[in-house]
Formats: sequence, structure tokens, C-alpha cells
Amino acid sequence: MPKTDTARWGDLKARLLSALVMVVLGCFGVIAGGIWFQMLVVFACAVMVWELWMMIHPKAPSAGMLIAVVLATVMSAVFANSQDYLICTLLLAIPILAATQLPKERGIFIVFAIAILTAGWSLVELRNGAGLMWVLWLIGVVVATDIAGYFGGRMIGGPKFWPAISPKKTWSGTIAGWIAAACVALILIAMTEASSALILISIALSFAGQMGDIAQSAIKRRVGIKDSSDLIPGHGGLFDRFDALLAAALCLFLLQMYYPLQGISF
Repeated sequence: MPKTDTARWGDLKARLLSALVMVVLGCFGVIAGGIWFQMLVVFACAVMVWELWMMIHPKAPSAGMLIAVVLATVMSAVFANSQDYLICTLLLAIPILAATQLPKERGIFIVFAIAILTAGWSLVELRNGAGLMWVLWLIGVVVATDIAGYFGGRMIGGPKFWPAISPKKTWSGTIAGWIAAACVALILIAMTEASSALILISIALSFAGQMGDIAQSAIKRRVGIKDSSDLIPGHGGLFDRFDALLAAALCLFLLQMYYPLQGISF
């Protein structure tokens, strides 16, 4: 295989093996639902906030870990009783208090940490309120977008989508992701009574996920690092892997506020 092809596909094996492990764990949590899905989301969110802290302030790992543990504890209480507004307020206050200990980028930490926690809460509420099918749809849109974008961008290439922030992303990969998201919607429409509006909604979630990935890339570029961490071979950290899902979950949450979707309730 030519050297250029080796460089282009060299990380594929590690990505596939890591993705397989994440898929197995994720499928167990999503299908089991209840406390199992809640624990999975709590763990992932706490780790991503820790990664965010370490991206900004790598010289204080102990402080970042302490924040993650506190967040995991409070998140567990919030997800178990989302109507307890005192606990919810405490959860949102933790990133603000933690940011006072950062030497820089306090605003970025607060915004993204709260976004991570809100997205995690919305995922748990989606699973508990709407059921398994709609969670699988959301995850399917994000995964299909990522896979189609990865292969479409590398096989077709072409103009870059936003080279100043994410130099690897191309318009071909971006559009391939939208098409893949529409295909996921078509599958769900064929299986349920969902309307054709789900196609546009899925494309919107696909685009939101792509923007989440770009936003996370912008943070990494700003602080001068390649990956949020090295926890997942071929993928970087959890924040690298789930940034798109977080953004799509937030987008769905906002859509639900202004345009309730049939069969989905928070």
C-alpha cells in the first residue's frame, strides 16, 4: 500500500477496535436503561468535565479529579430526582465555582461544563421518558454522521468545511453525514408512525453534532493540544468521541422546548 494510503488509513484499526468496545458498553447501558444507563451517562459526563479541566489546566490533575467526583455524586442525585431544583442548582453551580480555580479560560470551562451536564441530563430523560427507540435514533444519527463523514471525507476529499478550526473536515464529509442521518430517519419512519419531518430533524441533529465536534476542536486549538486525553486508542478522550452526541442531545432538547416531537417527551 502506498505510503500516502497508509497515513490516510493508519488509525483505522485502533479506531474500529475502540469503537467496538464503546458500542458494546453503550448498547448494554442504552438497552438496560434505568440505573444502568444513568450510571453510564454520569461516568461519561464526569470524565469529560475532567478532560475539559485538564485541557485548560493540566498542572492540577488532583483538583480536576476532585471536581469530577463531586460532579458524579451530585449528577447521580439530580438524575434520580430531576424535580429537585435545589440539587439541580447545585449541579450548575459546581462548574462556576470550579472555574474560579482556573488560571485562564474560565468562561470556556463554565459554558462547556454546563453544556456537558445538561446534555447528559437530557439523554437520561430521553431514555426514561421517550424510550429505547428514540435514544437509538439519536445515537444512530450521530454515529451514521461520523462514519459517513469519515469515509466520505477521505474517499472524496475536496474543499475544507472550516479549515481555520477543523482542517480535516471537508464539505464532502459534511454532506455525506447529512445524507446518512436522513437514511437513519427513513429507517425509523418505516418502522414507526413518525412523519417525514423526522428527516429534516435528523439532518439538523447531524449538523448540530458536526458543530459540536468543531466547537471542541476550537477549544483544543485554543489551548494547543491534539486530544482531550488519551483514554481511547485511535479516538483520544471521551470528550473527543462524544462531543457530537452531546451537541445533538442539546439540539434535541431545545427542539423539544419549542417544537414537541411526537413520541418524545422530557
